[in-house]
Amino acid sequence: MSTATETQGHTGPASAAAPSGAPGAAARLLRWWPAAALALLIVAPYSALPLPGLLDGPVGSPGSHQLLATCLLFGALATGYDLLLGRTGLLSFGHALYFAAGSYATNMFLLEAGLPFALSAVLGLCFGIALAVVLGSVSLRVTGIGFSMVTLAFAQAGSLLVARDPGGITGGEEGRAAPADLLPSALVGIEHTANLYWVSLAYLVLTLGVVHWAVRSPTGRVWEGIKENERRVEVLGLRPYGFKLTAFVLAGALAALGGLVHLLLTGGSTPQTTTSDFTLSLLVMVVLGGSGTRWGPMAGGILYTWADHRLGDLAGSGAVADLPAVLRVPLSQPLFLLGVVFVAVVHLLPGGLARLPSRLSSRPAPPRGTTKENRRP
Repeated sequence: MSTATETQGHTGPASAAAPSGAPGAAARLLRWWPAAALALLIVAPYSALPLPGLLDGPVGSPGSHQLLATCLLFGALATGYDLLLGRTGLLSFGHALYFAAGSYATNMFLLEAGLPFALSAVLGLCFGIALAVVLGSVSLRVTGIGFSMVTLAFAQAGSLLVARDPGGITGGEEGRAAPADLLPSALVGIEHTANLYWVSLAYLVLTLGVVHWAVRSPTGRVWEGIKENERRVEVLGLRPYGFKLTAFVLAGALAALGGLVHLLLTGGSTPQTTTSDFTLSLLVMVVLGGSGTRWGPMAGGILYTWADHRLGDLAGSGAVADLPAVLRVPLSQPLFLLGVVFVAVVHLLPGGLARLPSRLSSRPAPPRGTTKENRRP
């Protein structure tokens, strides 16, 4: 009996056994793609490969380093923001405040106190974390849309404070440049853009690791329960407030660290990072990539940032300028192009870019009337 079964396994039905084993082998290979992608990203600055349309110059050029570093930075920032939106179900409109706090506080310690960069960075990060603790403990006293409005109010207050430039410490609408002589020499100058790229990559890897660890921890499972049904978590004898505050502070700490990286990339602090529009951009990144997924927010942040930079160049190109006015006017607006891309992705890929592999691998269900019982020889 077993011999007959084995014989059949090598003939007709085993054509089904081969495909069943193939996905298992493919799945084992796919487990290693993050390591392969990381290796490619690490060696990317040494590459002279041109990517026309994607980058202005070769991958290893300073301009490409700057763009890629910015994309990685915002991919990490969107991943940290998804701790609130996708993992805990908290819609915050004030996340930009902690990103700006890390940048402005570090810059203030450099300029006003003349402290070394390492100490200024630590103090700036501590300031961002302390701000997240204080404002989070107040904001989380309310839930739902009330929480969103309170975070928006705090963000608007922070943006107004930066614009008013109290004591000349923020630079107002022009921002404030960081002192180049106090920054690490290996991170200053066009010849060191590769180092800045690696700093952004390290920030991305750290953020992905922290988020993955937090989500898989017992606290992360409580976050999932809070997102699904907060009342049920209370019935189980747990206090959702403390768990939500943990998610809020952890996301704020990652954002403040991102502000430090942004300070190095841009060479200063800019008031645009304090606005609620900045947080709305993070929200778009998360939705674009796939909220609540492991890689989706990162992919959304990278794609959005790249499109934001590259579509601006397309809007000002000669190809668009030669079009008829009915096409030239809308296509010359980068935000219009970005909005079209966002709407197309959301419409064609419900659930974001993270759902694309499963959609490609899924097979359509067989039509009715073609089951094995209804087939005739």
